Amino acid sequence: MSVWGNVRRLSWFNFLSDFRPYVPIAILYFTQVSGSFALGMSVFSVIMLSGALFEVPTGVFSDRIGRRRTVIAGAFSSVLSIGCFALAARGGYGFLLIGAILEGLARSFFSGNNHALLYETLAQTGKSDDYAAYSGRANSMFEAALGLSALVGSLAALISLEVVVWISVIPRCIALIVSWGFVEPSVHSTEHRANVFEHLRTAAANLWTNPTLRFLTIGTALTHAVGESAYQFRAAFIQTLWPTWAIGIMYMLTNVTAAISFYFSGVLIRRFGEFRLLMVGISVSGVINIGSLVFAGILSPLIMSSNSIFFGVNTVAINSLMQREFSDQQRATMGSLSALTTSLVFAMFAPILGALADRIGVIGALVIAEAIAMSSLWVYRRSFTQKAPN
Repeated sequence: MSVWGNVRRLSWFNFLSDFRPYVPIAILYFTQVSGSFALGMSVFSVIMLSGALFEVPTGVFSDRIGRRRTVIAGAFSSVLSIGCFALAARGGYGFLLIGAILEGLARSFFSGNNHALLYETLAQTGKSDDYAAYSGRANSMFEAALGLSALVGSLAALISLEVVVWISVIPRCIALIVSWGFVEPSVHSTEHRANVFEHLRTAAANLWTNPTLRFLTIGTALTHAVGESAYQFRAAFIQTLWPTWAIGIMYMLTNVTAAISFYFSGVLIRRFGEFRLLMVGISVSGVINIGSLVFAGILSPLIMSSNSIFFGVNTVAINSLMQREFSDQQRATMGSLSALTTSLVFAMFAPILGALADRIGVIGALVIAEAIAMSSLWVYRRSFTQKAPN
């Protein structure tokens, strides 16, 4: 099979991996099983802690063993994780924790590896300069899957939350089958040029001594970790305004808009540049979210969903900037180290957000989260004023 087939296969793999009908109601399901918002959010925290624990080993695994094998390992872990979530409805909180650990493991296999797989596939075919465009299109499938699956989840929620989670097992099994078809890029060498610890030390040094990468990593930790915590918890806010079955509609609209943003991200980045898009996107999104929370009404969920138009293009812009700074020998490991920071921040903040909601209410907790996420504006600004050493 041709290595170019990786591009299309990755798009379909992304679609199947993120066809998750349970996502819109995840916090409701986790809270129903565990008994409180704090424990419900702790599941997300364990996912990110697990991802943080495995992030670096899986990055090294990818760089030294290969991209294809890493995708397969992640797909297998993903099937097991959602199976445990489904069993938790009868087995209790313990199954949620096991599923969360496996979900974190799956994410760590994918985080640095899949970006490296795409970049090296394009490099082998002479199209590395078009990485932003192809990355945006591949990632748009994540959002398209989440949007379509949100609609499926809304309908299934009329039966029960447990049914929604069981339905989510099917596409992950298909994704595991698809993962076997990837071809290892020839530009990626798995020769052991150095031992594991030297490889890790070099990757960490390259990441930390490059000021652009350092500030991009910190900024991503704020926007993605804190912002994702708020996004996962948003269903608790929407439930106060809409019936449970309708929550998926808001998530569907959000994901469809984000998919469009991802798809056209390459064009927008070439036209406006990464810095301008990041500054406008973060600022406008923060204002929309805070305004919708403070002046809560029946239209608030729809208004909040509109700011996802910035999500895809900003995500691709950040990743494209990072890929240009990463070294070829430690590409996946450096990506994993950057993701490690985000995972740790998420793991610390998610249960805090749940505890805040238990104490001061859902709206107050979400407003605090949005304010923290907006502080990344200063950090990203610094990343564009730095130059990496020669």
